[in-house]
Amino acid sequence: MRISLFPLFILALPLLEIAGFVIVGRQIGALATVGLVLASSVAGALLLRHQGFGVMARVRAEMDAGRDPSGQLAHGAMIVLAAILLIIPGFLSDIFGILLFLPPVRDLAWRMLKGRIVLATDLSSGLRARQRGKVIDLDDGDYSRADDHTRGPDSPWRRLKDE
Repeated sequence: MRISLFPLFILALPLLEIAGFVIVGRQIGALATVGLVLASSVAGALLLRHQGFGVMARVRAEMDAGRDPSGQLAHGAMIVLAAILLIIPGFLSDIFGILLFLPPVRDLAWRMLKGRIVLATDLSSGLRARQRGKVIDLDDGDYSRADDHTRGPDSPWRRLKDE
């Protein structure tokens, strides 16, 4: 029988964070401790915005090139987790958040988790270039302007007047 320590860690995390506040507060003072907590929250929000846009651009580039974007999507999920960890007050969560913002740590985490994740998509349908500028050719019987007047004023398919 396999026993997971994750629930125990989740229960102990608030106690460890409080202990971190006490230790840091004793060393640098209460006001500086609160300042550090607020600064880490602001840094988490700013880093999420900055790195999040970069990850989305890399995902789009991977898809446009016809490659599997799962690695970049995993990096994006880890960046969101890192930002959440930085925004949550506490020094232990900040340490894990800062580590997850580092690309080598994310690469290591992705290599460890890749075998446990199943990708169930068909990338071929979404990666083909979209054909734009196609003309739809209608026969004369398919459309007429007389239909606009017979529908009535309450029809959602009526022609709008030009202003």
